[in-house]
Parts: sequence; structure tokens; C-alpha cells
Amino acid sequence: MINPQLAFAPSYARARVQFLEGAAAAGMAIRSFDHPLPGRDGETLAMDVALDGPAQSQRLLIVSSACHGVEGFCGSGIQVFATHDAEWRAYARAAGVSVLYIHALNPWGFSHLRRVTEDNVDINRNFHDFSRPLPRNPDYEALHEVLLPAVWPPGPENEAVIAHFIGRQGLSAYQTAVSQGQHTHPDGLFFGGTSPTWSHRTFRDVLRRYGQSARCLAWIDLHTGLGPCGLGERIFACRDDAQALQRARNWWGGDGQTPVTSIYDGSSTSAKLTGLMWSALYEECPQAEYTGIALEYGTQPLLDVINALRGDQWMRLHPEAPAGLKAAIQKRVKDAFYVDTDDWRAQVVSQARQVMYQAVDGLQRSAAAPG
Repeated sequence: MINPQLAFAPSYARARVQFLEGAAAAGMAIRSFDHPLPGRDGETLAMDVALDGPAQSQRLLIVSSACHGVEGFCGSGIQVFATHDAEWRAYARAAGVSVLYIHALNPWGFSHLRRVTEDNVDINRNFHDFSRPLPRNPDYEALHEVLLPAVWPPGPENEAVIAHFIGRQGLSAYQTAVSQGQHTHPDGLFFGGTSPTWSHRTFRDVLRRYGQSARCLAWIDLHTGLGPCGLGERIFACRDDAQALQRARNWWGGDGQTPVTSIYDGSSTSAKLTGLMWSALYEECPQAEYTGIALEYGTQPLLDVINALRGDQWMRLHPEAPAGLKAAIQKRVKDAFYVDTDDWRAQVVSQARQVMYQAVDGLQRSAAAPG
């Protein structure tokens, strides 16, 4: 086991090296799916996959990072720590659970300090049947021009419009309007796209390659940006299914000490979203009983996080912006999704470790896989 502080990297390129080195030293089977574009510093980008355990295991735990690019600073650190954690690895093996680490679902966003892909798509709003009509978000459409004003930082009039919306409808309604997902403004926030992204297609490929033998499958998707600073909220990440929710709460709820929240009943800090990634697990691994959560770590207050994303999107629409302003916006984005302190890093590793152990216990107890 290494010092948790050493598992976290200052850049995507370094994070990737640390993950691949850790997985290789642990003897994991590694496969890299190269992205067609280079990184911010010209480095190769890839969705790297490392399997710890037999390929044909009927119990599979997936631990993934960087669905939302810049959130990968946290998720990668957790994965790197896990590759060096001999006690954890022995525990999973003894339970007959193979662990699949997916490093950087969105490597382009991770490298470029963006939450979205090279297409400005939020991949956790991108999992739709694009042959059918896409969901509408009329509240976002009404707010789009206000969210991305002509100048940045926004002036008092702009702030007053948003304050009025929140005062009239509430902060949760504002959060839903902005973050639910939208398909009408490709240059806007939380754009879900009009076709599957590279990350979407590659994630499905990974599931087909590694998930076909599983009879019981668990997924922990690592995120940051919502909730109290340092707290890892366990957000139910399955269909709106009472049986699956009860199973998730039995596995991860800690007898009420670590509650599993849900976007379906309003208990989560997340809004109810559309086009979520978990739908792919049902479609690509239909033989498996699936149970999953998003482990969402808090960083800054909600409005600060949203405003960081507004500034980032404004910057992409205004390449002529001064270099100093661009640098300040990028720093604000990274700070909104990664708290660069020893205490925060230790907190996130400790909670992730607990969640992974709980997942192994749940998979071992499951009747879906033979004993």
C-alpha cells in the first residue's frame, strides 16, 4: 500500500503513467483503447482497462474514473491507490470477484481540464437511442443565453436574472434546468449530443469484451462536484427498480450510516438526469444481475461549481479571451472538481476503499452467481 497522497497526479499524462505502472506491477491484464486526438500537451490519450482476476469470473466489479474528464484527478488517484493495495486485492480474489478498472472514460476532457468530450458532450447524458426523439429540456432552452452571456465574468443584470429564477422556482429547479441534459444547443452546457461519442462507443466495447461471463455485476463510477466537501455520496445508478435499490442499500448503506440516495425519490444531491451511462450495462450485459452506484465527492458549493462550468464554456466560445482570464477560468474548473489538500485526498481514498469492500461482500452474497 502506498501513501494516499502519492496516488494523485497533477496532470492526465502523469495519472495515466501511474495507473499503468501500478496495474502492471500488480500483474493485471491491461488493454488500451487509443483516442483519435492528442492531449493538451500532445500526449497519447486512451481509455485504459486493467483486469485484476480471472477473465471468466462470474462476479465482476467495475471501478471507473473520469466520465467527466476533469473529475479524473480524483478518480484516477483512487484507482492508482487500489492497484498498490495488496490487502484489498487479496480480499477481492478470496471472494472470487474480478475487478475491472476503467481509467479515464473521457481522456480528452481529463487532459484538457474539461468536463465534456471533444464534441462538447457530457457522456453521462449521451446514452440514448438516437433513432428516437430525444428528451427536451425547455427550462434550459430558456436559460441558455443567460448562462452564457456576452462577457465574463457576468454583470449584475445577468446575476439578477439567475437569482430571480432561483428565488421563484428554487435552487433544485435551477440545478435540474441546467444539469438534466439538453440536445438543442451543441454549444451549451450539459449537451447530451445527437449521436454516440467515442467514449460512449468505447465503453460499450469494453463491456462486451469483459462483461459477458458475469452473472453478478457491480459498478462504482467515481465522480466529484456535488455535496459537502469530502463526503462521498453513494448515488443509486440503476433503473428505477425497487429490488435493485434495496440491493444497493443492503450492500452500501452501512445500516443507515452510509445511506444510498436516489435521483428517483429526490434524496440525492443530483438532479434527475437523462441519457445515463448505466443503461449500457443492461444492454451489453443482459445476462448479469446489475447493481451500481456513482460515488460522488463534494468539493465546493453548487452555484460555485455551476459558475465554474459556465465560465469554462464561455471561454470555449470566446477564443479571443485574454490569456490571464483563460488561466483563471481553467484553475477555477479544476478547483471545482478536485480539492488539492492532503485531508481531502485521504478522505476520498478511505471512503472509496470502504465502498469497494462493501461491493465485494455484496457480490459474494448474491444468489445470481453460483457459489
